[in-house]
Amino acid sequence: MSPPEPAGIARVLVADDNELNRDLLSRRVRRLGHEVVLAEDGRQTLELLRAEPFDVVLLDIMMPNLNGYEVLEAVRVDEHLMHIPIIMISAVDDPESIARCIRLGAVDYLPKPFDPTILQARLGASLARKRLHDREQIYARSLQRELEIGREIQSHFLPESLPTPPGYELAARLRSARMVSGDFYDAFTLSGGETVVVVGDVCDKGVGAALFMALFRSLLRALAEQSEGARWNDRGRGRERRRDASSRDDAIRGNLLRTVTLANDYIAGTHSRSNMFATVFFAILDTTTGLLYYVNAGHEPPAILTSGGLTRLQPTGPALGLLPQLEFRVGEAALRPGEALFIWTDGVTEAQDAAGALFGEDRLAELLVQGPGSADELIERVLGEVQRFAAGAEQADDITLAAVRRLPG
Repeated sequence: MSPPEPAGIARVLVADDNELNRDLLSRRVRRLGHEVVLAEDGRQTLELLRAEPFDVVLLDIMMPNLNGYEVLEAVRVDEHLMHIPIIMISAVDDPESIARCIRLGAVDYLPKPFDPTILQARLGASLARKRLHDREQIYARSLQRELEIGREIQSHFLPESLPTPPGYELAARLRSARMVSGDFYDAFTLSGGETVVVVGDVCDKGVGAALFMALFRSLLRALAEQSEGARWNDRGRGRERRRDASSRDDAIRGNLLRTVTLANDYIAGTHSRSNMFATVFFAILDTTTGLLYYVNAGHEPPAILTSGGLTRLQPTGPALGLLPQLEFRVGEAALRPGEALFIWTDGVTEAQDAAGALFGEDRLAELLVQGPGSADELIERVLGEVQRFAAGAEQADDITLAAVRRLPG
């Protein structure tokens, strides 16, 4: 359906079963400079409203086929028609009838016989309301389009594909609560063969969190790749020189600390006025040994799923961006054959059902101790249970899940 004329001329639908009334009212409306379309009963009124755009309706209460009340009820439940102003017209001066029309959605009431001055005033007020609504809709559509563009661009900050190191499988999902998200995840391979896995949750929601999501994700990846290159001694034989287990361990730890520390200092120092921070779990997996080196910057403690239950990887430092020169510690864990690392954001445990109850840590732990299965199966199991728990309740926060499973054998 095309939009109404944007200029001062309006399209007015006059609905009255009395021919003389239709003729009189239409002539007076045309004298005000508007276009008029006529309807003889309630059914024809609805057909015209659904087929053509109108700015306002002058609707008689007593009509055949469908009376004015029934037309109002049909318009009220139709999202395409409910914003068209309807002025009721009737020779019956009944306060209860007028009140009923207003309850059903009419914006005004015009008694018969028609007073030209009152007609002009009430028609003008209704048209002003309609045009304000039209401008709001145009603005809302432009904002929606901008958010859609932002969502598409933001999706490009997530990895197009995940690494597939021999003997391991990775999976990740991000489900935004709004058009754009403050959560992020990343996974990539360093030149030494190690796999980096990152999950983060920027404080707050909406566009501001989405902008900082892009900053945190890009900064962490760039610094990790730069720091990884800095592990080599330029006076040696560069990337081709051999490293023993100790030097490899030190290099990974140094990479982690350098990446996280520089990211924190940059955000806290350069963007302190924004008061934005992010909880981040940043891990480097040595795929040859299964050793996992990590910094948990104030994030939900991820779990390593073992045959004996769960091992939680507690925070080793504060959230990134709170203050410059914060201290972080590198944690270490082992991922053995058949075990899996599962990472999530608080949108999982803080998901709510219709009554406001939280999904919670205990319910998540019950799912995780059932065993990992594949990385994809693990994520789908948790995500599916969260959806069933919420049972149609509005998603309040972004949900991000990531899993790394070391294959058995």
